[in-house]
Amino acid sequence: MYSDKVMEHFENPRNIGEVENPDGTGNVGNPVCGDVMKVTIRVEDGRLAEIKCKTLGCGAAIATSSITTEMAMGMTLDEAMALTRDDIAQALGGLPSNKMHCSNLAVDGLHEAIADYRSHNS
Repeated sequence: MYSDKVMEHFENPRNIGEVENPDGTGNVGNPVCGDVMKVTIRVEDGRLAEIKCKTLGCGAAIATSSITTEMAMGMTLDEAMALTRDDIAQALGGLPSNKMHCSNLAVDGLHEAIADYRSHNS
C-alpha cells in the first residue's frame, strides 16, 4: 500500500519538533481524518534555514510532513510556496488516493508558515 520511501519517512521522520523562536508558524488540520500539523520556520537571507514539524496523524501525514521539511530546506520563500501536493506525493513514490489529503496538509502548513512570516516582515 505504501512505498518504501513513505515507510522510511514514517519510521524515521526528519525535522520533528518546533523551531525555537520561529519566524513563522503554520497550523493546519483536517477535521475529517483528524490529522493536525504545526510547521515552524526560521528564515535567513530570504531562504528557509530551518523547518520543523509536529504532526499528529496517520503514517502518510507523518511521512509527508517529514519529506516536505527536507524538500523545502534551503529553498527561497517563493520556491517553497511553489511546492504542490503532487510534488510531495511524487517525492514519496506516490500515495494511495485516499491519503492524498495528507500531502496537501503538509504543503498547506508550510505555505501558512511562510505567509505568517511575510505578514510580519513585509
